[in-house]
Amino acid sequence: QVQLVESGGGLVQAGGSLRLSCAASGRTFSNYAMGWFRQAPGKEREFVAAISWSGGTTYYADSVKGRFTISRDNAKNTVYLQMNSLKPEDTAVYYCAATENALSLSRRSSWYNYWGQGTQVTVSS
Repeated sequence: QVQLVESGGGLVQAGGSLRLSCAASGRTFSNYAMGWFRQAPGKEREFVAAISWSGGTTYYADSVKGRFTISRDNAKNTVYLQMNSLKPEDTAVYYCAATENALSLSRRSSWYNYWGQGTQVTVSS
């Protein structure tokens, strides 16, 4: 079992930046591949980015590619999502997730075993 706690959300103007953090506790963090998802009001949860257990492989949704960067620090049991050039359509609750299927990455939410409680990101126009 692993527990995930997101932080770093907030209100930012379009074009601005935020960095989300997700702190993990419980079992060995480096055993897990990690992902970020988001859910806007009235919409389904959607994939944002994923990172392998070592950090050597990353995977992004087309909508954030070139603007967002996922990274991890296994010594700090933390995964990050650096979000630049934010747009109003990035407004959502952002969730981090962990999967025991650490050898491959997926955009499917069903691939992930553990979820955080979410952090709100609001981008004003």
